[in-house]
Amino acid sequence: MDNEAKLRPLYLTKILYEKTDEEHFLTTAQLMHILEEQYGIKSHRQTIKADIELLKQFGMEIEEVKSTQNRYNLLERRFDVPELKLLIDAVESSKFITASKSKELVDKLSTLASEHASAKLKRNVSCEGRVKSGNEEIFLIVDAINEAINANKKISFQYFQYDVRKQQKLKRNGEPYTITPLHLVWNGDYYYMVGVYDYKQHIGSFRIDRIAKRPVLLDEEGTPAPEGFDINEHINTAFRMFNSDRAEVELICDNDVMDSIIDRFGKDVTTYANDMTSFRAVVDIAVSNVFYSWVFAFEGKVKIKAPQEIKEKYIIILKTAIDSE
Repeated sequence: MDNEAKLRPLYLTKILYEKTDEEHFLTTAQLMHILEEQYGIKSHRQTIKADIELLKQFGMEIEEVKSTQNRYNLLERRFDVPELKLLIDAVESSKFITASKSKELVDKLSTLASEHASAKLKRNVSCEGRVKSGNEEIFLIVDAINEAINANKKISFQYFQYDVRKQQKLKRNGEPYTITPLHLVWNGDYYYMVGVYDYKQHIGSFRIDRIAKRPVLLDEEGTPAPEGFDINEHINTAFRMFNSDRAEVELICDNDVMDSIIDRFGKDVTTYANDMTSFRAVVDIAVSNVFYSWVFAFEGKVKIKAPQEIKEKYIIILKTAIDSE
């Protein structure tokens, strides 16, 4: 009996959490029935009322509706239903989380709502058929990187790419990379680690789902970031986080693409009037093929003015793409 008395408030909490919400109540009789039917604990009206009062003193926001059959429900939760919907949308639409892990996380998130509300968490996000990562170790990888960032330690890991047979092939013939991780970045549907290469003061970006397995945490202290390094500027000026040389590039842009320029580079981007229909944008960016494809997508509304070597490289890429031979 002593154990039953101690366990009863805990089971009442569980019942109220799972089976009630703002719109759904349980009467005293229903609470007594569930306690006995599911947990083998007998109770009576006065003990239920006393336990509810105890839980309210503990800080639980339990509403009591007095009548011939008092009704109770749990109001306060850590997440409300709209917040859970948003989190579930993020998990289901994320490309770096595997399909099996997505399902597991959604199931766990659904338990944070009542049984009645969990039905509302069935989402309508159009992500069926979306390409998802196949790297099941991704959470272990992220955990190791976070540990290294917090401890300011270097990590060692292998990195892979897919060959023409769609098989994973380790880059650098399997020789590990040694990196000081600085930040984890979610960019363009992928999760990246941004860090400093061990052998030089050079920033690199690595897709988390391309890291072969959990990195090894080294004893060596981390290499500091280059002086003046700003992660937000790096994200805004690196196209899909590609590692490439940086350069100051001048663009000629039609006036109606200003929204796109700000979306890409931020409101502090340097711009000047060019003529009545266009403006100049001066940006410090990582120049890569992804940058050139971004320019091409504007169908002439964004043009490269300088430097000349970057402009010429773009012309070569365009000519190569249309060469029929």
